[in-house]
This record gives sequence, C-alpha cells and structure tokens, in this order.
Amino acid sequence: MSDVFVVTEHLQGQLTETSFELVAQARTIAAQIGGQVVAGLVGSGVTGLAAELGGADRIVVVDDPAFENFSPDGHAAVFGSLIEDSAVVLVPYTSMGMDVASAMSTTSGIPLVSFCASISVDSGLGATCQLYAGKIEADVEVDGDRAIFAVLSGSASAEDGRSGAAAEVTRVPNPVGSELRSTCLGLVEPEGGDVDITSEDVLVVVGRGIESEDNIAEAQEVADLLGGAVAGSRPIIDQGWLAKDRQVGKSGLTVKPKIYLTLGVSGAPEHVEGMKDAETIIAVNTDPQAPIFGVAHYGWVGDIFDLLPELVDKLESD
Repeated sequence: MSDVFVVTEHLQGQLTETSFELVAQARTIAAQIGGQVVAGLVGSGVTGLAAELGGADRIVVVDDPAFENFSPDGHAAVFGSLIEDSAVVLVPYTSMGMDVASAMSTTSGIPLVSFCASISVDSGLGATCQLYAGKIEADVEVDGDRAIFAVLSGSASAEDGRSGAAAEVTRVPNPVGSELRSTCLGLVEPEGGDVDITSEDVLVVVGRGIESEDNIAEAQEVADLLGGAVAGSRPIIDQGWLAKDRQVGKSGLTVKPKIYLTLGVSGAPEHVEGMKDAETIIAVNTDPQAPIFGVAHYGWVGDIFDLLPELVDKLESD
C-alpha cells in the first residue's frame, strides 16, 4: 500500500489549478515511497478531462449523471471507495475538498491533516501546516502509515501536474447509486461589473489596513494614476466596500497583472491563491510578519496612509 491518491476538482467543465498542483506534489511523494500517482475524477460527462491529467500514472473515473452537480455525501462516498490501496491521499483545501476530506476521514478512520503547505514522508508521514492566515506554522506528525492531507493552493507547480505521458484511464461504475442525501442545485455567479480585474495590467488591492470605506478613494487615486483598477481581499468585499467582482482569492477571482500593489493586505493563503502568479507583487503592511511579504517581490513595512500621499505626489510629478 504505497500509492498516492489525488482527489481532483472541476468546475464548469474545467479542472481546477489546485488539482494539477496536487498531482505534481503527488509525483514527488510517490517517487519517495515507491508508489504510483492515482487521480480520482468524479462527475457527469467528465471522462474527457482525464486526458489533461498527464502527470498521473493512473486515473480512475466515475462518470455518472447523478454527479452532474457536487454532492458532499455522494462524492465523499465515491472517493472513499477508491482510496483503499493508497497510503497518502491529497485533497484540495477548498470548501468542496473539505466536505470530501472530513467525510472520508470519519468513514475510513484515516487521520486528516488540514492547512497543509508541504508534506514530508522521510521518517513517517507528516506535514507543515499554516494556521491563522499563515502567521503560524505547525509541524504535524501522523501516528500511522496512512493519512489524508488537505493541501493549500500553491503547494507545487500546476504545470508539473499537467506534464507527462498519457495515463492509464479506468472507468468504474457509480458505487453509491443515485439516491444522494444532498446535492448542489447549481452555480450562481455574480453579475458582471464595470471592471474586469482579470484583464487589468495594474491592480491596487486593499485589505483590512484601509480601515474604512472612505479611505478606498485614496487607493483609487493611485490606481487611476497607474492606469489600473482597485480590487480587494475578502474582508473588504464582505463589508460591502467593494463589489464581489473586485475580490481576489480562492472565493473570488484569479488575477495575473503586471503590477500587484497591496495596501494593508495580510496575505492569507486564500488570497495568495488568486494572485501568486502576478508579475510584480508589491506589499505595504505595518506588520513585518504579514504572510504577504513571503510572496512579494518588494515590500515596505509602514503605515499605508504615510505612503499614499507621497506616492500620489511622485506619480503626479512624473
């Protein structure tokens, strides 16, 4: 029992970037423990997606109309039936992934480790986990030779998970039938707004450090001078200070601008997931330990309200 099993996710007919990241990480782990990478794919009309998972050795597909939409209990039961020969199970740390991971752990008795930034198998199974928006790292050792790891986005290169030869694909029948206790009825997306932040070359992104809705005008002034747009982290959107279509992160949008200037953004893993591939990341925060500095190319520790007037003056004079 040395295989590494990957629970893949897909949305609107496309595999998520995190799924490819997990396949890449699974390849590293499998090479260390001498097993194969097995990717599980569950849904309706999803067999064609298996061709994209070239990084896996084998792909097990359950393609059934019952899984047209995500079913927490149904998907957990199916994936749980597929992991019997796996020592390590990797699950994306997402809302859907945690529904599946927690149920699989409860049913199988296999320990679950969440918030995983990296996984170690050198002297037993373990992981380094990021807690409190990445401000604390905890090293966790697993008591036993099997574990389910819920892995944060950014754990590996998605491109590495895409590359590889054509994997062996096996279709298996739906093991749980069509009588599911719960299922999602559909996906409701917010209406489009006046700005598409995914197409902007410059983004000025505000976090809790902006303090009030009125202060966003200062960030907007900088964005206007740079020819960009203002976006926000989830706390700003939850407050209603910016529209939902301005949110960057796991529960918002993924962006890859040329310049990504953050003002008072702490840099929680959920936010970093949506912006880590920006060409140039500049962070401003009063907390020198803020996780955002871990991904920023340039950083300044200080009060954003000291910086913004000087930045505006500089931009206006150039």
